[in-house]
Amino acid sequence: MNVGEPDGGDSTAPDPDGTRTEREPDPEPEAVRSAEAVFGDGMPLARRYADLLTGSGTQRGLIGPREGPRLWSRHLLNCVAAAPLVPRGASVIDVGSGAGLPGLVLAIARPDLRVTLLEPLLRRTTWLDEVVTELDLDVRVLRARAQDCALRADVVTARAVAPLDRLLPLCLPLVRPGGQVLALKGDGAAAELAGAEEELRRGGISAEVVVTGSGAQTSTVVRARVPAGRPGSRAAGRGEPVHGDACPG
Repeated sequence: MNVGEPDGGDSTAPDPDGTRTEREPDPEPEAVRSAEAVFGDGMPLARRYADLLTGSGTQRGLIGPREGPRLWSRHLLNCVAAAPLVPRGASVIDVGSGAGLPGLVLAIARPDLRVTLLEPLLRRTTWLDEVVTELDLDVRVLRARAQDCALRADVVTARAVAPLDRLLPLCLPLVRPGGQVLALKGDGAAAELAGAEEELRRGGISAEVVVTGSGAQTSTVVRARVPAGRPGSRAAGRGEPVHGDACPG
């Protein structure tokens, strides 16, 4: 089946045993068609991830029950729109990953990335581990708080974790020199950035609001760039691998 096919196409989906069963109609057919263009070959995995979010993810409190009908437009497309901001082959730490947004979305859309999901709550890391196994993704899940870790990565992402003035002190020490923080925000991004000026000035960090994507596939991101010569405050040493065992838990 060509996923995201317009109405009137094949509405069946393969079961694990190879048989085909009727797929429920997509609640957002236009958003799903847009996602197919963005995810490309990763769209089957994106669909499976969406099914897990609306299934066990909802049942176990990873997302709210009202998010299912707007999952693609509000969450998946919003996250994948930020993918072009991540350099090819980069290491990524997703802070406060929750249900894997945006970390798992980036891993699905960009298999060239090395993604670590950082999440302090056991029930969430348990679910994330199950999803990573189910989707056969090369993604690491770590149960830890950002402030307790000495990991470092080229890019640190966060979505719906904290206001920027509290988020930056958590994320900046995890960024390698020359790397960046990508904080996915909404309409209040500019105001949050203004409120974080002191933290940015203290660290010599340049930041900007970037709107990436097009049409309904946009994402408003605060991008904070770490100078190449800036030492990290918690990392053990420059260039520490993102998959190193540098977190408790």
